[in-house]
Amino acid sequence: MSEQKLPTIESAPDDPSCLALLDEAVAAQDGIVDVAVDTAGETVTFAYDPHRIEPGDIARLAHAIGPTLQDRWQTCTLRLEKRGGRACESCALALERQVGQLPGVRRATASFAGGVMAVHYDNALISPHDITRHAERFGAGVRPSAAVVPVGADVKPTPTPWLTPQKLQAILTAVTLVAMIAGWLAERSVTAPAWMATALFVVAYVAGGAFGLKGGLESLKARTIDIDLLMILAALGAAFVGEPFEGAMLLFLFSLSNTLQDFALDRTRNAIRALMKLRPNQADVYRGDRLVTLPIEQVRVGDRMLVKPGDRIALDGVVLTGAGSVDQASLTGESVPVYKQKGDPCFAGTINQDGSLEIGVTRLAKDSTIARLIQLVEEAQSEKAETQRFIDRFEQYYAVGVIVLTALVAAVPPLLLGHDFGAAFYTAMTVMVAASPCAIVISTPATVLSAIGNGARRGVLFKGGIHVENAATVKVVAFDKTGTLTVGKPEVTTVRLFDEEEKKNAKAQRREGADIGSLRLGDFALNSEIDLLRLAAAVEARSEHPLAKAVVAETEKRGIAIPEVTHFQSIAGHGVRGTVLDPVFGQVELHIGNPRYFATYDDGGGHLAAVTAIVNELEAEGQTSVIVAVGGGRRAPASEPLPIHFLGVIGLADAIRPDAPAVIRELKQAGVARVIMLTGDNRRVADRIAAAVGVDEAFADLLPEDKVTAIRHIRDTYGPVAMVGDGVNDAPALAAATLGIAMGAAGTDVALETADVVLMADDLRNIPYVIRLSRATRRTLMINLGFALFMIGLMLVAIFARDLPLPLAVIGHEGGTVLVSLNGLRLLGYRDR
Repeated sequence: MSEQKLPTIESAPDDPSCLALLDEAVAAQDGIVDVAVDTAGETVTFAYDPHRIEPGDIARLAHAIGPTLQDRWQTCTLRLEKRGGRACESCALALERQVGQLPGVRRATASFAGGVMAVHYDNALISPHDITRHAERFGAGVRPSAAVVPVGADVKPTPTPWLTPQKLQAILTAVTLVAMIAGWLAERSVTAPAWMATALFVVAYVAGGAFGLKGGLESLKARTIDIDLLMILAALGAAFVGEPFEGAMLLFLFSLSNTLQDFALDRTRNAIRALMKLRPNQADVYRGDRLVTLPIEQVRVGDRMLVKPGDRIALDGVVLTGAGSVDQASLTGESVPVYKQKGDPCFAGTINQDGSLEIGVTRLAKDSTIARLIQLVEEAQSEKAETQRFIDRFEQYYAVGVIVLTALVAAVPPLLLGHDFGAAFYTAMTVMVAASPCAIVISTPATVLSAIGNGARRGVLFKGGIHVENAATVKVVAFDKTGTLTVGKPEVTTVRLFDEEEKKNAKAQRREGADIGSLRLGDFALNSEIDLLRLAAAVEARSEHPLAKAVVAETEKRGIAIPEVTHFQSIAGHGVRGTVLDPVFGQVELHIGNPRYFATYDDGGGHLAAVTAIVNELEAEGQTSVIVAVGGGRRAPASEPLPIHFLGVIGLADAIRPDAPAVIRELKQAGVARVIMLTGDNRRVADRIAAAVGVDEAFADLLPEDKVTAIRHIRDTYGPVAMVGDGVNDAPALAAATLGIAMGAAGTDVALETADVVLMADDLRNIPYVIRLSRATRRTLMINLGFALFMIGLMLVAIFARDLPLPLAVIGHEGGTVLVSLNGLRLLGYRDR
């Protein structure tokens, strides 16, 4: 028996319908013994008998059934309403567990700090409506994703209430402050009645503790204990021992801290709001010859959309007529407008600066680039960093430990040491406040969400906090060559006419002449490169090969008119030929190809070796070459073939990006230990490009599957590796790397799905930015966590060594929480140097 693992399908191993579909697909294939699905590895493993079925047949089967299974797995993104008190991330864990246990749900991630829940589910077993209903039953307030909310002109927007929860909490915080101060004054006044101070403190407790009590009860319903509950218990304890003012102060600072924390986290969510503002509500669309304005949800694929100067492009499409500059900065971060003309793609949310564009719609509103970006950023806000997940899990044990410690501090001194119970209870409440992990819990989401928001504004999308952390650990960056370190399009770099002496020899050997229409081969001589390009472009214009397009582009750039061609024929992997109707040389039988193409032709004197030497010389310089020749037709009226007459060689190369060497140096300065290049080109081309851009090592002659092996080897040898590619043919390598980075991914489905970090702009400089931002995030996390732990330890020592009073513990606790929130918020303004 043998096994073959293919990374093609995401599925759940215990999904009966999925396994049934697999069984049905392989039932007709003789030789397959068993099929197993690995959810974590996202692979399907086929056990088969190699004597009865070939590995190639297994691969074809996997590729055939892969899309069918993948289409069943969808992502539902929901906006979570804020819970009472602080963002209850322990409640988010409970919500994840409950939703994750639903039939058909593969994985659920939720964050009340980020305000998002993302659920990966099987649409054959469960629907988004079912997921929403279960989340509401849990007690979470949910709204649809901003990416799918209809915003058309015919849809009435839901009015925003004046008294939002944030405003209500700010008002209650102010009421708490006023009531606390008034109660303190009434308590010390000789003229005020005794009940007045009590009433005012009750008002302060109710106003200051309303949101905290709500959050504490919600966490208890979810069978968790959070910080809100600890603060309410500490305030009640202060009142119990006759210190209502100190309890009111605790609730005021607790409420104020929550308000400031909400402000900080709200700033991190602005990335979504900014993206939503980029999406127009309506579009001007042609219906026949009539131009009508429609909500974008009513525009269909194939519709013609008119975009006037200064208007925002409503939907993704391709320019049909017109030309002009389009500002894509809001989407890709590019500061320079991009010139668009017929055939160029345009993206929803970008601005047409000048010229009138008629655009053919290629995607519906729900599938547009801007809608997918909104969903990606939302999912990123639900996907927590590993540090945050650890803290969320640890919080439960820590909270229980704080309660146990508080009980011991309150009970042990009176029972065993004979201390006053009131004093011991007061100390216990102070310990509860000082030891509460508010600053620890809020430090990570405030920092990571700020980093995600900062990246989104620059067109850099981290698909979750875990990838922000992973980017900071990268020691090696591996670049795919084509389209990453190079521009991705071959250009004509050399046009070399065949040696004049060789022409003379060829002419002497063919004095008898051979007619091809009006041309005598013996008299055939090119005057300049223009003749060679004109003849070659005529035939190459009929080919779809990238090298052929480069020859045509160079000819057009020089303003050379391209003649007509007939009897075009392409020989895959070898070359092309056709009859050119040239205004100078008349009717010419032209051949373009590699040395293998001409191996079967008579070249009239062994000139193939000479022209092959030119090809090898150019290849040593990193150029790919094509040979151009005439002849090979039939002598009229006889039937024997005419010999080939070599005209010249055209060298082409993929140009290096001008900024590539500088970016490599920046990566080294940012702390990346090694930079490696991966390419399918031959060793000589790879070495030339590697030397030009300054990478440390180059892997050449790689097929797509070889790149995966190379990434694993690099990771095992040097440590965490980031793979940078275009997200199309590099998808397997992106998935295999510690961090997959897709470049220039605006509108590229594969890149958005496969990579961990998506760079919407085709800008290499964003890669050092990703590394530096991630490392700045990690430093901020360490500072925040270290400061939070230091403050807790300092206050606990002060309580037992110096009898630190409750008010100072409250100030230290809430002040530390606000400081770590604001320190994390600084990353919103991070700028790469």
